[in-house]
Amino acid sequence: MADIGASTKMAHELRAVYTLWLREMTRFVTEWTRVVGALAQPLIFLLIFGIGLNSTFRGGALLPPGFSYTQFMFPGILGMSVLFTSLFSSISVIWDREFGFLKEILVAPISQSSIVLGKMLGGATQALIQGTILLLLMPFLGLWPGMVGVLKLWLIMFLIAITLSGLGLALASRMSSMEGFQMIMNFVVMPLWMLSGAFFPLQGVPSWMEFLMRIDPLTYAVDALRGVMYGSSPLAKALVAHTFSFDLTIVALLALGAFILALLLFRRGEG
Repeated sequence: MADIGASTKMAHELRAVYTLWLREMTRFVTEWTRVVGALAQPLIFLLIFGIGLNSTFRGGALLPPGFSYTQFMFPGILGMSVLFTSLFSSISVIWDREFGFLKEILVAPISQSSIVLGKMLGGATQALIQGTILLLLMPFLGLWPGMVGVLKLWLIMFLIAITLSGLGLALASRMSSMEGFQMIMNFVVMPLWMLSGAFFPLQGVPSWMEFLMRIDPLTYAVDALRGVMYGSSPLAKALVAHTFSFDLTIVALLALGAFILALLLFRRGEG
């Protein structure tokens, strides 16, 4: 009887996670203007910075011969798409609070861990979809790691999306207004992206900047994306700082830590 009761409770919690995930995805697909805007922003950065700075870095110390700055920048642009989508998906918490839906969830007979997990999975799935769309550009940039490589890219994107969704959820749980959340996000998003190695590699920077880059969770995701995309090319030997297994371990631990942080702050903020 105890086993039946435990399995019934588990099934109930999983249904709650799925329902919250489905609600986030329904909101995502119906707000098509947000999807278009989130895709347009990284494409604009890729075109303007990638093409504009290509002549500056070609043949220099940063890039080996035969590689373009656009190829160097693309993993960082992919990380940017995941970053923006994951963090800003947490704004739904503030909307739910304002319209009273969050209070209904909190009094429902489900655990808060299921609420947090459902919302984190919703934000991570949105980021993964938009990142997958950007992956279609790889063959046009001369980057194609094969299907096994694509699976590795999906894994890294999903884990860092979980991490950033959890961070966004933790911050949103402490915000009482949309304006406050957006202001805090402006101070979080840009440093995370700029210090992730999207524009310049980890090697050769000042020691204080290297420290900031090493504590940036997006740094390890971008490094893993580069390692998979570049394979065994000279670009990988020159620009990839860590092995894929090391980056994967760090990102997985960060995802677990983000879930715990989101759960703790969500309880304090909503309790």
